[in-house]
Amino acid sequence: MTETSTDAAASTASTSSAPAPVRVAIVDDHESVRLGIQAACQNEGFEVVLTAAGVTEFVEGLAGREVDVVVLDLSLGDGSTVTENVKRVQATGSAVLVHSIADRVASVREALAAGAAGVIPKSSATKTVMAAVATVARGDVLNNLEWASAIDADRDFAKAQLGRREREILHLYASGLPLKLAAQQLGIGYSTAREYLDRIRVKYVEVGRPAPTKVDLLRRAVEDGILPGLDADGADGR
Repeated sequence: MTETSTDAAASTASTSSAPAPVRVAIVDDHESVRLGIQAACQNEGFEVVLTAAGVTEFVEGLAGREVDVVVLDLSLGDGSTVTENVKRVQATGSAVLVHSIADRVASVREALAAGAAGVIPKSSATKTVMAAVATVARGDVLNNLEWASAIDADRDFAKAQLGRREREILHLYASGLPLKLAAQQLGIGYSTAREYLDRIRVKYVEVGRPAPTKVDLLRRAVEDGILPGLDADGADGR
């Protein structure tokens, strides 16, 4: 009897410790697309909180519930803008995975600049879309061909205009060197190095690519070709 009780308690504990399912919402103005993604999510074990034809309908239907990831159609037919839609969804606390027609590079760039965690083409296999949902739900950014294409298509988006000294600081700091040691290696004071780092972050914000953490700065440095090496054509930053 005791053994049975123990087994039951262990089973209950195991059940209670199981991870909660990924909570998904789908916003697309085509019903067939909504139904297809909904079925795929449910087959994957995700919880579909709601589906909607537009962002306003999504926000109103949410009614205080929480969603981890919103699969958002890049181009809704209601006159709304990409930036507006991404920002409104983010305001609910949800991450945004844009579901896109692959040739709309400018709109993809706009969505990423607005803060979308990634973009997945509508032509992708279902398992690829589900993997993207899981990636974004974990809090990771989805780096794929569509993301890279949007970066390559717009050089103002791809590169903040960093001066030479800013690039050197970013190179050393993003490589893992503490800022104090990076300053010493460059022969400047810590406070000066901190000013450069603050200026770097401001410049990335200005081009729609904020980098609040050291990991973000590492990613920006790789994106902009500052890592693994410095470009030779940078101007001296003062």
